[in-house]
Amino acid sequence: MMLPDRVGDQIRIGVAITVPEPYGSVLQHARERFGDPLANEIPPHITLLGPTVVEPAALDAVSDHLAQVSTSGRPFVLHLRGTGTFRPISPVVFMQVVEGIAECEQLESMVRSGPLTQDLRFNYHPHVTVAHEVPDPNLDTAFDELATFEARFVVSGFQFYEHGDDNVWRPVRDYLLTGSNTRPRTTANEAARPGIS
Repeated sequence: MMLPDRVGDQIRIGVAITVPEPYGSVLQHARERFGDPLANEIPPHITLLGPTVVEPAALDAVSDHLAQVSTSGRPFVLHLRGTGTFRPISPVVFMQVVEGIAECEQLESMVRSGPLTQDLRFNYHPHVTVAHEVPDPNLDTAFDELATFEARFVVSGFQFYEHGDDNVWRPVRDYLLTGSNTRPRTTANEAARPGIS
């Protein structure tokens, strides 16, 4: 993960959809098994805004912006199924988003506007990283072991993260999606416990 440098009192932030329990723990423990050094520094998530440096004085404007974004979106179903990789461009294995892609893209676009406007190095691709910058055999293991993993859950909001001096990313505020009172459609599988079949 490339982290932008901080100067003075600047704060390193990010915005993400955190994978809820019980799925989050399953993916985090898997990431530990694959030897990923970031496994305990950030919970499993779908990035909406990558690591970004802001001045402390800008935090109120950022908070107001994210609150406005949250009132424009509504809860949606997100479905993770199977693995993908960014190799050979980047040594990453990830869980694929197979439902909820458009909603993630819309949220990401809204988040990355206003006071958080920035250019991307790569086109946005919603995913959950499960192995990053580990040896190729570990990437292969991650790709194979989680190939049949599946999780479906309702995304009711997103989280604002701060990066600590101990290199741990911590969610410090939740923003609930309140753009509609319409209940997201759910399925019988949604409440099922995660598994690798």
